[in-house]
Amino acid sequence: MGYVDTLFSLKGKVALVTGGGRGIGQVVALGLAKAGAEVAIISRSGAEETVTLIEKEGGKAYSLKADVTSEKSVDGALAEILKKSGSLHIVFNNAGICIHKDTLEASIAEWREVLETNLTGEYIVARAAGRIMIDKGIKGSIINMASMSGTIVNIPQWQASYNVSKAGVIHLTRSLAIEWAPYGIRVNSLSPGYIATPMSVDTPKELKDAWAPLMPFRRMGTPEELIGAVIYLAADSSGYTSGSDLIVDGAYVCQ
Repeated sequence: MGYVDTLFSLKGKVALVTGGGRGIGQVVALGLAKAGAEVAIISRSGAEETVTLIEKEGGKAYSLKADVTSEKSVDGALAEILKKSGSLHIVFNNAGICIHKDTLEASIAEWREVLETNLTGEYIVARAAGRIMIDKGIKGSIINMASMSGTIVNIPQWQASYNVSKAGVIHLTRSLAIEWAPYGIRVNSLSPGYIATPMSVDTPKELKDAWAPLMPFRRMGTPEELIGAVIYLAADSSGYTSGSDLIVDGAYVCQ
């Protein structure tokens, strides 16, 4: 194994992926496994398909059902990971939802649902993982899923709850990076732009048509184009990178 291969290798690492049943979570889970990690996948409904895909490629993975908005559920899942794998080195804190609604039409219940999943859910998972890493002396890496929506306001759709939740994730990331730096735990966030996933299939055509002229590359990104960023943040190659928000958006926010 060459120098570069070693720098980005995750061999011997245990990685947790939340929301890994489909879309970005599924593709990143496959990427982490190909880089050598044993992958534990958390989702509300299970992620057997992702596990099967990883195993077909010769990787090692398993799936656990858990709700990231429930502290008890997350603690139980992480306890099971420790029982099965004995450690936890990497977290890709990915589970999230989005509701496109005008602020005057969206209900307070919908606001709370988005904030509870995207921000509180990531906080619950990061805190539970951080506690394990600190207790075991693991110099781990936590990668929180943010979005370019935490930096800019998307148009023409209105999604105030989503934008606020992702801005919160970015600052949560910075806060934890400072708090846990003495333990050698790195905390960063990933901010994708528009990514073509199963979720985007349900996006109305008029929205996609409105987005296209605003994208410098004139296309949406693919989940596979996020793998390199995640592996960099997960691996020893980013040993001095913490508190950063890595934007992968085809230069959208530069405009």
